[in-house]
Amino acid sequence: MGFLDLLLGRRHASLIGLDINSSGAKLVELGQTASGEYIVERFASENFEKGWINDGTIEKFDEVAEAVQRLVQRSGTRTKQVAMAMPQSAVITKKIVLPGGLTEEEMELQVEAEAHQYIPFPLDDVSLDFCVIGPSTEQVGDVEVMLAASRKDRIQDRQGLAESAGLKLVVLDIESNASRLAMSRVVEALPNQGRDVLVALFEIGADSTSLKVLRDDDILYDRDQTFGSAQLTQLIVRQYGLTFDEAEQRRANGDLPEDYESTLLAPFIDSLAQEIGRALQYFFTSTPHHKVHYVMLSGNSATLPGLKERVTEFTGFATQIVSPFNGMRIGSAVRESKLRREAPSYLTACGLAMRRFLQ
Repeated sequence: MGFLDLLLGRRHASLIGLDINSSGAKLVELGQTASGEYIVERFASENFEKGWINDGTIEKFDEVAEAVQRLVQRSGTRTKQVAMAMPQSAVITKKIVLPGGLTEEEMELQVEAEAHQYIPFPLDDVSLDFCVIGPSTEQVGDVEVMLAASRKDRIQDRQGLAESAGLKLVVLDIESNASRLAMSRVVEALPNQGRDVLVALFEIGADSTSLKVLRDDDILYDRDQTFGSAQLTQLIVRQYGLTFDEAEQRRANGDLPEDYESTLLAPFIDSLAQEIGRALQYFFTSTPHHKVHYVMLSGNSATLPGLKERVTEFTGFATQIVSPFNGMRIGSAVRESKLRREAPSYLTACGLAMRRFLQ
C-alpha cells in the first residue's frame, strides 16, 4: 500500500509545490506567519518543448529532468521535500464504505479486496492508498473511505524527476485536488465567504481546458474540453513560418508582427470565449443548474487581453481572473510584478505548496 501520502493531510516542516504538465513546470514555496498568514517565499517556472509530456505521460524523461533541475536551482530554494501531483486521468478514485472499528491492517486488506472491482489492471502493477473521510451517512457504525490507485510506473516517473533534482517526494496528490485547495482561499474571499456560491473554474491549459463547478468544498461537475492555448501558437506557426517553440517564445515576449493582434489574437479570444460559453451550456443542459454566480479563469492564457470581458459578454456571468496568491504576503526573494502577471498559471503549484500546512 501507500500512494506516497496521496489524499492524506499530513503536516510537513518544509515543502515546495512542484506542478508538472505538458507546457512546463512551476514551483511554489510558501511560509506562514505566527498569525497564520501565508507568505510567498519562492516561485519560478520552466517551459517544456512540445511533445516532452503528452496526456500526462512523460515521453522525454531526461529532457524534463534537466528542466526541473534548472527550475529548482534557479528558484534558490533550500527545501528538499516536495509535493507533486498526478493528472486526474492517471488516478482511479472511488469512495467505498467499510465497517467502523477496523484496525489499519484490517482496513488495508478490505481496501485491497474492494480494489479488484474498480481497477482494470493487475494490482501488482498498481500503488494503492486510502484515507478515512468520516462516518457513513447511510449506515450507522460504518465509515466512508476514499480509495486511490495509479500505475506504479507513472508514480516512479514523478519520484525519478524529484530525485534527479535532489528532492524527496513526500506528497503525491491529484492535480484537481491541489487546484481545489488553492481555490478554497479564492472562494472564501467572495461575499459571505462564498457559501452556497456556484463557481465555474476554467483552467486553460496548452492542449485542453477543464471546467470544474465548485460549491463550498464539493466539485459538482468536472469536464475537459479539447481546446487550449497551443491552438493560438499553431496559428502563429502557420501565419509567420516559425517553429512551435519559436512561436511560443515570441508570443511570451510580445515579439510578433504588428498585425498579430487583429489577425490572430482577437479572433482566437473570441473563439476561446465561445468555447467557454459552450462548456457552460453543456453543464446547464446536463445538470439541474441553470446559472453560476462566478466564472473564474486560470492558466497561462487567462490574462490574454480582453478575454475576461469577452467571456462576460458571451456567458452573461461575472468573470474574474484567478490569483491564488491574493491576500498573501510577498517574500523578499519574489518579484511582485512578475508574480501578479503570472499568478493565474500557478493554481495547482500553489495548492501543492499549501499541503505543508494541512493537519
